[in-house]
Amino acid sequence: MKLYAPTYYKKFACIADRCRHTCCAGWEIDIDPDTLRSYARLTDGYGKVIASSIDPEGTPHFRLCEGERCPHLDAGGLCCIIKTLGEEYLCDICREHPRFYHDTAKGKEVGLGMACEEACRLILSHAHYWEFEEVGETNGKAQKPKFDALPHRERLYALLSDTTVPYTERLRRIAATYGVTPADRADDIWRALLASLEYMDETHRVPFASCYRSAIRPGGDLEALLERSLAYFIFRHCSDAYDPDDLRASLGFCLVCERLLASLATAGNVRDTQGMIELARMLSEELEYSEENTAAIKEAFGA
Repeated sequence: MKLYAPTYYKKFACIADRCRHTCCAGWEIDIDPDTLRSYARLTDGYGKVIASSIDPEGTPHFRLCEGERCPHLDAGGLCCIIKTLGEEYLCDICREHPRFYHDTAKGKEVGLGMACEEACRLILSHAHYWEFEEVGETNGKAQKPKFDALPHRERLYALLSDTTVPYTERLRRIAATYGVTPADRADDIWRALLASLEYMDETHRVPFASCYRSAIRPGGDLEALLERSLAYFIFRHCSDAYDPDDLRASLGFCLVCERLLASLATAGNVRDTQGMIELARMLSEELEYSEENTAAIKEAFGA
């Protein structure tokens, strides 16, 4: 079965010890059954270290160390499992991150999550977000959905990429076409909702909740970065919508994320690409990488 991805996808490679926000810290790392069996066959050497690091309670996972770091992350930010045994001994979650997959009417798609700083850099640096290409094949069959969201994604991208009109007008047209906009609720309501969410980093709660403004206009070069961020959110959250109501709620979530990113940039006086990459990565990690937070925002749009 063919696999499709945005054209920036093939450029991605983990930057390992150069990453300032390692994915090997702050997350519970579950071990899939096949990898667990592979570890069980390792009876000496580094296999003993792996065995002693596994917590079998519930879904087997690695016991995190101080700072919620993976026990196999060395001081230089490199994975000891890869260094000692090779990538084939990584569990699925480590091997796949930051990838995500969609079953669509066209086939299976793969993307990169913006919580990864290198993926975020690629996403915000790529102007032609509407371009997809075949990147290989995958085993099995895609589950063809009953509702085809891809024509809607194409329509959204056509509206979003229409540079003959100002960026704010493009957002207005998207809202009018799909009957969904964060501006239907007072900013205070959104601030209260953002304040009620769960945060990986508690220091993010106050800035997320206090700065939100639906009518914010950062202007200048930031609009292109906001456009690309919104395109990414649409790709990730609207492509596999299961019915029109879910599409609408998912789009509402995307628009809230874009408005929050614009608000954070304005509040922090962020004007450069690197600063926007860090804000977008942080927002992605806190909102869209939390199923509970994503659901809470979508519920505000009736999902």
